[in-house]
Amino acid sequence: MMSDYSIDEFIRKTKQDESENDYFELETPRILEVNLLDQVWAKAGAMISYNGNIKFEREGILEHGVGRLFKKAMTGEGSSLMKATGRGRLYLADQGKKITIFDLDNETITVNGNDLLAFEPSIDWDIKLMKKVAGMVSGGLFNVTLSGSGRVAITSHYEPLTLLVRPGEPVITDPHATVAWSGHLEPNFRTDISFKTLIGRGSGESIQMEFEGDGFVIVQPFEEVYTTGQN
Repeated sequence: MMSDYSIDEFIRKTKQDESENDYFELETPRILEVNLLDQVWAKAGAMISYNGNIKFEREGILEHGVGRLFKKAMTGEGSSLMKATGRGRLYLADQGKKITIFDLDNETITVNGNDLLAFEPSIDWDIKLMKKVAGMVSGGLFNVTLSGSGRVAITSHYEPLTLLVRPGEPVITDPHATVAWSGHLEPNFRTDISFKTLIGRGSGESIQMEFEGDGFVIVQPFEEVYTTGQN
C-alpha cells in the first residue's frame, strides 16, 4: 500500500545516518555506505553516489600479474573491479540486490563473481575459472576467492539462505542460484541426464554444483543468468 509523505517526512525517513562511521555500513538493506579513509575495491559500475575527494579507476592491467589478467580476460566484463581511493563517503549498490557484509578474521570465502560488491584492500583475492562449465552455461561462470582479515560485501536477489555442508551429507545447488561458499570447499560439477531429458532443455539447465566436506553454501531464491559483455 502506497504512503503519502510530506517532503520533510520523506527526508527524515530516508536520509543517510550521519552518526554511523563504520568502514562498511548498510545505509539501507540494498545500499552500502563505505566511509573511505584510503582505498576500497568495488564492482565496476556499483557507485551510485559519493561525497568528499574520491578517485575511481579500473583495475590496472598488470596490477595483479599476467596470470590473473589472463583469467580476467577469459571471464569477460562481469569480473571487472574498480579501485576507489581518497577520503569521503561512497555509496554502492547493484541492481537493487540485498547486501550482506562479512567481517573475515583470517578466513576464506569464495563468491560468485557477479555477486561480489566490495572488499577492503587488506583482503587478498584471486579469480578462479570454472573450467568444466565455461562453455556449458550462458556467459560461463567465474568465482572470486577472498582471504585474510577485513570486510567483504556480497549481494543476493532477495533473502539469502545458508545451507550447511557436513561430512557424508553433500549439498547440491543450481549454479545460477549459488552466491558463495566457505573457501575450503571445492565444488564438483555434474550433469543430471535424466533431468535434462525430462525437461528437454539445453545442457545449461541440467548442470549442478555438488559440495562435499564441512562448511556452508549460500544460495538465493533466483536463477541469475550471467552475461560476459562480449559478443
